[in-house]
Amino acid sequence: MTLTIGVIGGHKAHKRIYALAEEVGRRIARSGARLICGGLGGVMEAACKGAREAGGVTVGVLPGDDTGAANSYVAVPVATAMGIARNAIIVHSSDALIAVNGSYGTLNEIAAALNLGKAVVGLETWDLPAAGDVDLALFHVASTPEEAVQKALALAAAHRA
Repeated sequence: MTLTIGVIGGHKAHKRIYALAEEVGRRIARSGARLICGGLGGVMEAACKGAREAGGVTVGVLPGDDTGAANSYVAVPVATAMGIARNAIIVHSSDALIAVNGSYGTLNEIAAALNLGKAVVGLETWDLPAAGDVDLALFHVASTPEEAVQKALALAAAHRA
């Protein structure tokens, strides 16, 4: 069965972060996994661009009701008209997630994933301190796109097993 890797991150990405996300997408596609994301700009666009250029499948779960709002690298746009609540769809549909940089929406998705027992690999994203009864065993840190994708694939396969 094909793995689905969620890529989460900010709707704005400066040049270096854009390049990291693009490489993440490229490596996901080369692995044969599907990429799912929020379908808009920034990290989402970069990851989709890398994946599509490498022949991969990209799914964009959009906050609005217009599939035309998806970035041009999304193969399968899903209009939800749910706003930020669409993050739950991305998380539930992913076998594991890679967080690239990002802001509060990304933090929301990380928290949702961890609450659902889904692994998240962080690449230049939030530094999560252990607090209360929070178990960070599912939160992994990577320093390169290659490492992030390798970890995410392994964690996704373990999740499926």
